[in-house]
This record gives sequence, structure tokens and C-alpha cells, in this order.
Amino acid sequence: PAAALAFDIGPAVGSQIPALHVTDARGQAVKLADISGKNGVVLIFFRSAKWCPFCQAQLIAMNAAPPELARRGYRLAAISYDDRQVLDEFAQKRGITYPLLSDRGSATIDAWAMRDPQYKPDSIAYGVPMPGIFVLAPDGTIRTKLAEEGYRTRPPLEAVLAAIDALPAK
Repeated sequence: PAAALAFDIGPAVGSQIPALHVTDARGQAVKLADISGKNGVVLIFFRSAKWCPFCQAQLIAMNAAPPELARRGYRLAAISYDDRQVLDEFAQKRGITYPLLSDRGSATIDAWAMRDPQYKPDSIAYGVPMPGIFVLAPDGTIRTKLAEEGYRTRPPLEAVLAAIDALPAK
């Protein structure tokens, strides 16, 4: 967990999140209240469910998270620049039980300062976020975040649970 906290991306811990401009598999707009549990939500930013094997592995591994997070009062959701059909197909094929949210056009990714700057407009990866995990309170306050430098290594579920367990009670 210490290594996961060493790479700082996105909005600061303690700040209010920028607005979400994402849709679910049905194309419906999603607000924080729609995805939040009693204590909040764990929100994953990932590159692509279509072409990123590291993202695919992370999403599959995190499918074990909802019961553990629910015991702590949290829900889980993940955001990508992928269109909703890509996300829905991946979720169906892999049995993903938590919402995969589409940020077509990367408006949320940009508002959170998560866009990976290494990709140019002619790249398939243009608009992808840097991978990161945010733990949000129901009021939109960032309680903690986890990220690792690069895109190959992702904080495991154990690190996410340890970070949540280390948070002061609200």
C-alpha cells in the first residue's frame, strides 16, 4: 500500500470531486449518489476494457471486491473512455458485477486531471486516464487515493481494503 500511495495523480485528498459526466451500460447519466454506498464509493479509473490487458486483469480481479467493500459501507465503480457497448460486452463476458461507466470524450477524465499526456490525437489511446483508484465519501470528498507509476501495475484489492481500513471513522 505504501508504494501505491507514492504516485500522486488527480484531485487532492480532502478536495471535492469534479462533476461526473459518465453513462452506464443503458446510456443513462450516472451521479455520485447512484453509485455510492453508505460510506461512499471506490472509483477506479482505467484505460480500456477493449485493448488494455492490464486493465482487463484489474477489472476481473476487482470483481471480488463488492462483498468486501459492502461490509465496509462502500460500493465499487470503474470509469474508462470506452463506449458503453464495449464496457457492457466486457462485463457480460467476464461476469463483472459492478458498474463500468463510459466517459466518451473524456470530460470526466479531463476534469479530474487524469488524462494520460503521452498519447496524441492520432493514437487509439488518446483520452485514456492514468490508472488510479479513489475512495470517495458520499458527499464527494476524496478520502484517499491509490496509484502506481505507469500502467502495468495496479493497486491490488488488499491495498484498497487496507487504505479504507486505515481511514478515520466519519
